[in-house]
Amino acid sequence: MKFSMKLVLSTMIVLALALGFSGFYFVNYVFETSLEREVGQALDESSILSFAFETAALNVPLKYSVLPDSVVEEIASKLEMGGQSGGRLLRIADEEKNILYTSSGFTTDEGLLPQTDQHTKSYRVIRAQDSFYVHTCVSINALNRILYLETMKDVTGVFTERALGFSLYRKVTIVMLLTGMVVMLFIASFLTKPIRLLTQATRKMAAGDYAYRARQISRDELGQLTGDFNRMANALEETICKLEEEIEAREEFMGAFAHELKTPLTAIIGYADMLRSHKMDEEKSILSANYIYTEGKRLEAMSFRLLDIIVAKQEEANLQETSVGELFAYLREMFAEKKEQDIRFAYEEAVVWMEENLIKTVLVNLIDNACKASETGGGADGAGSDTAGVVEVSGKAADGGYRIAVKDYGIGIPEAEQNKIVKAFYMVDKSRARSKNGAGLGLALCAEILKIHHSELQIESKVGEGSCFSFLLSTHEKRDGESYI
Repeated sequence: MKFSMKLVLSTMIVLALALGFSGFYFVNYVFETSLEREVGQALDESSILSFAFETAALNVPLKYSVLPDSVVEEIASKLEMGGQSGGRLLRIADEEKNILYTSSGFTTDEGLLPQTDQHTKSYRVIRAQDSFYVHTCVSINALNRILYLETMKDVTGVFTERALGFSLYRKVTIVMLLTGMVVMLFIASFLTKPIRLLTQATRKMAAGDYAYRARQISRDELGQLTGDFNRMANALEETICKLEEEIEAREEFMGAFAHELKTPLTAIIGYADMLRSHKMDEEKSILSANYIYTEGKRLEAMSFRLLDIIVAKQEEANLQETSVGELFAYLREMFAEKKEQDIRFAYEEAVVWMEENLIKTVLVNLIDNACKASETGGGADGAGSDTAGVVEVSGKAADGGYRIAVKDYGIGIPEAEQNKIVKAFYMVDKSRARSKNGAGLGLALCAEILKIHHSELQIESKVGEGSCFSFLLSTHEKRDGESYI
């Protein structure tokens, strides 16, 4: 059963109980009030009749010392006739409670007379066939006789009004319940609309439509729930997108890794098969062995780079104060033998926080890439330019830290490729990279190392003009949650 129907039914049950109890109490209260009024009138009339009887008895001739039965009947008959228009019924009994006079139509009821004595006045409500009466009984002292006067007042109208009241109230209750049900259906439909929208949203999302959002139509608790649901859906969609991107990147990585393995392994297996199955002269044997050696070294370099990337992702940098001068002295000595390249170093002395060996790895990779990009000559000015083959390594203070940059004047990188080159195995010029035993892992390693230094690689490049790779290091100790990017 739907929640809206449960809401309607529960409301109708409560409303029916409330109307039933209140109606019963109201009709019964009116009935008891009317009956009490009729009883009071019956008792007053009984008192008036007893007084009238005693007055009539005083007018009896003095020849009677005791009121005779015949006179009692005569007086009772006159009293009855005097109230005939009002439907008066009476009965008179003597001292022994023997009946002396009874009105025509007086319902025989022997229960009240025996309970009445000279000092009491009693009454009861009785039912005779389809009518109801107030039966009263009082004692009369007339000419040395104690008589008992009983009267009956018809109160059937009071009971009829109660029955009509209950009947009318039942009809009114039914109409009100039906009307209330229709109104509650609309109210329940309106109140549960946010729930229906949430249900629709969950079904859409379960079917794969993660961009679907529930429409917020109120500001109450259900509206807040809708807002929280949409925020949860946003977080879920972001997480799913990240997972999909990670899966896609992993698939690309595996495809590129398999391709990079296939090329050197094919060459190694081919030349090894030639050496194994054919007798060749010394020159061809040396050439084949050289191919095997070269491709084997490329596989070795690639495996070491992959291992470095895995370690860098799982490692926390142990940052220490390091002199920039010591770092540049190491780089100058490292590339001193590279005579074919014009590598220029310029820096401002400073102390930065870093893990020296890891930053050295980053700079060696960047300088090595800059040298390879510069080997083909300059950019716009051609091979004769003053900057042809030049690689500039600089360091200077910057806002928020110390920036180290490696700049070349080589072939440059297309703008569309700049966001992709930090991915593993991605190479702008695959043929040239393979000719240099590259596998597209150097910049990926640099990005991971800088990430654990809370920094990132900034790339500025134009095709034919060269490239500049830079990153920012902190000149003060990092606090929790601080970034140097």
